[in-house]
Amino acid sequence: MKASQLLIKSLAGTLIFLFILFFSAGRINYWQGWLYASVNIACLFLNSYALGENEELAEERSKVRSDTKSWDKKILALSALVLIITYVVAGLDSGRYLWSSRFHWSVHASGVILLLLGEALFLSAQKENKFFSSVVRIQSDRGHTVCDTGVYKTVRHPAYSGMIATAIGIPLILGSLWCFIPAVCSILLTVIRTSLEDKTLVRELNGYSEYVSRTPSRLIPHVW
Repeated sequence: MKASQLLIKSLAGTLIFLFILFFSAGRINYWQGWLYASVNIACLFLNSYALGENEELAEERSKVRSDTKSWDKKILALSALVLIITYVVAGLDSGRYLWSSRFHWSVHASGVILLLLGEALFLSAQKENKFFSSVVRIQSDRGHTVCDTGVYKTVRHPAYSGMIATAIGIPLILGSLWCFIPAVCSILLTVIRTSLEDKTLVRELNGYSEYVSRTPSRLIPHVW
């Protein structure tokens, strides 16, 4: 039940963002927008299917809890604003005024691959970590422990790695060079969130410091 509610909520939000994209483009025959919409909505249903009958995790991911870190709420709000700007810029560029040169089909295909790669990392992290939340909080009410298996053996925040891949893929799939400006802002916000979350977990979650020593990379293996 909760998984279905989460899907409906996510789908509603996605449709609002897609409306902004097509409204900015000023036309319905915006094939780059339809390509992105198709991949994005397919990923939503894939995410819902992967969540399956895990009602407890769906419940955790469906709300912003009172003990969510205040700085995380601010970052999430900024990230939503940046995403809106991304769609507006992309729609105005590749949909309406054609500020960017036409992209070769292989560039759009690369964008699709990056979106799917990002979703694969996200889903792998969600499947592996029973404390996988949409916000930063120590889940004392659920017996929060460190997850150090699967993709978490390689990097400490694989879902954020996936989000970065998605941020890079969006300008490619939509065919907008100008869209890289808000995409870079989105990546910077993700890096800041990763850093702040990591410090919080080291300070407040038992066993996380030992995990850091075993898995030194936050987002990119052997880089950071």
